[in-house]
Amino acid sequence: MRKYYGVLETQFENYFRQAQRVPGQTGKVFLQLLERRLDNVVYRLNLASSRAQSRQLVTHRHFRVNGKLVNIPSFIVKAGDVITIGERSLKSTIFAANLETANARRAPEWLEFSEHDNSARVTSLPSREQIDTPVDEQLIVEYYSR
Repeated sequence: MRKYYGVLETQFENYFRQAQRVPGQTGKVFLQLLERRLDNVVYRLNLASSRAQSRQLVTHRHFRVNGKLVNIPSFIVKAGDVITIGERSLKSTIFAANLETANARRAPEWLEFSEHDNSARVTSLPSREQIDTPVDEQLIVEYYSR
């Protein structure tokens, strides 16, 4: 699971501890936190071909969240946040190819992508049914609860 989202052990454990503090099922909240990372959101919007590429694009300052430049891949987006692509970034060849792919494929239900202004909006927090990660989160909860 760590490799799937591209996080190290310490950061993975910190997400778990943060999920434990939130009321509700720890496993679902944990997956929600991982799914709401900015690099993962960029990947889910099909603006990058892999999570590694999305992480690099975020680090290289290609995205803005609510009008503010964000270059931290682990930034957690909230419901209502608007993610836009920088003006200069749109001119690059990598974004031309990725935007063509993004327009052809659907984004998850909890994300809304606007083709005419190349921006995305987080409409709601993802539910477990909307997260297609092939993992049994209960095993992770049992492992880190010890």
